[in-house]
Amino acid sequence: MQDKYLYEYAVIRVVPRVEREEFLNVGIILYCSKQGFLEAKIQLNQERFGVFPCGVEVEELEKYLQTWERICKGGKEGGPIGLLPIASRFRWLTATRSTIVQTSKVHPGFCDNASETLEYLFKDLVL
Repeated sequence: MQDKYLYEYAVIRVVPRVEREEFLNVGIILYCSKQGFLEAKIQLNQERFGVFPCGVEVEELEKYLQTWERICKGGKEGGPIGLLPIASRFRWLTATRSTIVQTSKVHPGFCDNASETLEYLFKDLVL
């Protein structure tokens, strides 16, 4: 019988105007230490985003969100943060911040396969 693996995840949110506390879920970041897994799955729905009154350019926001994916993959493409150990990258990305891109609190769970769990959470909480 296969053991379940502890994972942690957070919802990635775009908060166009922080003072209004309105947000749009745009992705999931999931970390599973035992599987050596850290990945962010992101999709910005431009139609939904257009409803929010803000001066943010969609192209600029998409580039910023792509940086999250590069940091998760690790290596030089992820900049200085991408060179950190996997757990440190997850903690850095999910740290509390008051910028246009934020995460929810970190939530734990158990899974058989981190990649499948990421897909499930993405469909359930973002799409």
